[in-house]
Amino acid sequence: MATLKKKFHRQQPPLRLINPKGGFNIVRKGVSHPYWHDPYHILIRVSWKKFFVLVSLGYILANAFFATAYLLDSNGIENARPGNFWDTFFFSVQTMASIGYGAMYPKTPYTNILVTIESLIGLMGLAMGTGLMFARFSLPKAKILFSNVAVKTPYNGIPTLIFRVANKRENFILEAQVTVTLIRTEITKEGQTLRRFYDLPLVRNFSPIFALTWMVMHQIDENSPFYGVTHQQMVDDDMEFLVTFTGIDETVSQTIHARHSYIADEIYCNMRFVDILSKKPDGRRCVDYSRFHEVESL
Repeated sequence: MATLKKKFHRQQPPLRLINPKGGFNIVRKGVSHPYWHDPYHILIRVSWKKFFVLVSLGYILANAFFATAYLLDSNGIENARPGNFWDTFFFSVQTMASIGYGAMYPKTPYTNILVTIESLIGLMGLAMGTGLMFARFSLPKAKILFSNVAVKTPYNGIPTLIFRVANKRENFILEAQVTVTLIRTEITKEGQTLRRFYDLPLVRNFSPIFALTWMVMHQIDENSPFYGVTHQQMVDDDMEFLVTFTGIDETVSQTIHARHSYIADEIYCNMRFVDILSKKPDGRRCVDYSRFHEVESL
């Protein structure tokens, strides 16, 4: 990939709505709805690693709580050593999971009441855990690959902004659509600073069957809000090109979506993407993803 980069003077770090991983660079302050007051949404959104850590931590804490409660009755569990935390902890694990080995069992009314309460909580926890696992597995996620950079290059004699999109899965995406929005900082006549959004028309924004790669193009003519804008102006106005992709995954028949963005430092002038499509001897098309992000000089 070409390593050519231009350096521009910046008054401050570039504003970016979308980070390279597709997340939003937004800090919310003064929100009346605390983050931890929406546990279902959190457990659906977090990574699998964090999900298993949170579930495991909750499971251990719940059993530790009931183990401590069982200790209040030193003779409430048959065959358990009086005052031994680990015996009551593992008895709690057996009770919550409805294992019931039989080596330890409750023998006092107090312990039987605790067992009843813990069994109910265990059944509810199992149901919620199963639902969360199913919801996470069934949630459709796109595997869309965006080129690391965009180029500004002539196309049919017209300066054109171009970037590349591909599907990393070996299936088809039906009714695929791409939209590109220019975000820039503007100052009104009254001196108010605003982030303005401008929809950019594309040469083609719809594909009935998305199978290979897609060269998304916006022609920079007199009707384009990007017309006559230099790289230095892009830097000064903190311009960002927000890209959204939607389509129907043919495997699960559900709508998928992905997003990406490009800032001034990621747009190369007078460059073009290298060709990554070729034909096999049997007539099938071949896509070389190892050169997907590479560009070359005109």
